[in-house]
Amino acid sequence: MKKFYCLLAALLCVAPLWGSIAPKPEMDFTFIYQTENKPTIVAEISEQIQCEDNQCLQNDPLGQYGLQKLYCDTDSCFSIAYEYWPFQQLVLNFSDGVTRTSNVFAAPKKLRSAFNVIVRKDDLVVEPTVTPSGINELLRADAWLSLLIILLTEILAAIAYLSYTGKSYRVLYAVVIANLITMPLSWQVLAPMVPEPWFIWLFCFLFETLFIWLCNRKYVSLRNAAALSVAINVTSYSMGIILSFLIAPYLF
Repeated sequence: MKKFYCLLAALLCVAPLWGSIAPKPEMDFTFIYQTENKPTIVAEISEQIQCEDNQCLQNDPLGQYGLQKLYCDTDSCFSIAYEYWPFQQLVLNFSDGVTRTSNVFAAPKKLRSAFNVIVRKDDLVVEPTVTPSGINELLRADAWLSLLIILLTEILAAIAYLSYTGKSYRVLYAVVIANLITMPLSWQVLAPMVPEPWFIWLFCFLFETLFIWLCNRKYVSLRNAAALSVAINVTSYSMGIILSFLIAPYLF
């Protein structure tokens, strides 16, 4: 059993939680036009710039890295990053042939954030808004793929753990139900509120530990429930590092 705990601890140390399939930092941009016409965005040659300082002297394009990218259609944009730099800037090309650059704006401290982008004749003005204007988080393809991947990986990890420890497979139903509860809470409730993905990981771990134990007190101790919760969560988040890169081209 000591070897098992050591292996889990090692996995937790080397598996960066920001790379998993869990909710990640996002910015949603709503465009308000102050131009005579309404030029459309040319997504292929538009970019979000990451800046280390408020003058953007040290900068680098957000680029495309797994799920990390600025996603635009003709009249809206949103971006996903594994970690945003302290300041940001938009450089967008429009169908009228004008490349418009925004002011440098501070990256917010929460996973979900929203901005209004005022499109003027020659430039952009980015202003933070109070409430994200995006669609319901539970309607997103990546949210449901996240649930599917987590269910598959955690069920397999739970089976392996229960086989190794000789515990009842009856515990599996609690693993499934716990994930069906934590998924909407993580994406819809916690993501707009917390600053870092590890808060969500910690919430899922604690909730699933207590839920598994309360539903199966005759079969597992609180200590065993905690060990099982660590095993399944580390497995799903570690696998998410790989899977988030593989599925990225098919999500947005």
